[in-house]
Amino acid sequence: MVAKSNKRLNEQDHKLLAMWASDCAERVLPHFEEVYPGDDRPRKAIEAARAWVRGDLSMVDARKAAFASHAAARDAKNAAAQAAARAAGHAAATAHVADHARHAAAYAIKAVVGKAEEKERQYQRLPERLRSVAYPASRSAPPKS
Repeated sequence: MVAKSNKRLNEQDHKLLAMWASDCAERVLPHFEEVYPGDDRPRKAIEAARAWVRGDLSMVDARKAAFASHAAARDAKNAAAQAAARAAGHAAATAHVADHARHAAAYAIKAVVGKAEEKERQYQRLPERLRSVAYPASRSAPPKS
């Protein structure tokens, strides 16, 4: 079991959060790849998160991919690209700590123009029982902009 706030999160829910975080990050990945087409670190981080969910990659290796994606964010000079790389890094880091999923979503929102629409899309795609994990300040609705 993985700790979350004051509760425990089972393995299935932890993996659901990792997949959700990966989906959030993948939606904004073009913001990075269009500016830095030769840098695959964020894409590899998203792939690492999904491989961890399948049981094909260790948590340690997923964390390494997360660190690499965050390095790509530091190297980026474009704000949307930085946010997209951070979203990917947090998606991979969700393998280590489930709370990283909320950061993946938050950075994905920073990468887009339609922030309210992206928040709503993310919220609707998350199972209801996990919404308080991704949006801890709001138990029943996505956070306001």
